[in-house]
Amino acid sequence: MNLKPLLTLAMLCLPTIAMATNLQVGSNARSVSVKDHGEIVLKDGAVDYQAWTSQDMQGKVRVIQAIAGRSSAKEMNAPLMSAITAAKFPEDQYQTTTIINQDDAIWGTGSFVKSSAEDSKQEFPWSSMVLDKHGLVASAWQLQEESSAIIVQDKQGTILYVKQGVLSDSEVENVLAMIRDNL
Repeated sequence: MNLKPLLTLAMLCLPTIAMATNLQVGSNARSVSVKDHGEIVLKDGAVDYQAWTSQDMQGKVRVIQAIAGRSSAKEMNAPLMSAITAAKFPEDQYQTTTIINQDDAIWGTGSFVKSSAEDSKQEFPWSSMVLDKHGLVASAWQLQEESSAIIVQDKQGTILYVKQGVLSDSEVENVLAMIRDNL
């Protein structure tokens, strides 16, 4: 039997397998909790941390930006984040949650990742920010390393959209429309 065609097919499937996640449109994200560090909160203007669970993300339409603790991952979908900020969605119906995988940072930069996350929370106090020291969310949701994932969910936590990597301009527009349609 000639194995060359099978090997070629297997090699073609590898990128798809590598991009696989267990987040599926029409279902809810697998439950996960982050206790070390957790959600970044402001108390009297000072940064603090509290335990966070993915179950906390119900009740509002939400874009979840799950990123590696690298500036390159943060930049991947910066156009979407800017468009969301410019859209000024009502805070009582919409929220962005950024989950930063500190475990997927360049070696030796963990303290910089933490400091940057804290600065971002002070700059965007209405956003939900989670610093995941051990990469529990990325592991539970099978997210790509060194990347950015965008997940849109409705008020009940049902996933409406999932994409790992950079969103195109048309995908950004589709995400904005999806948010508007579900407010």
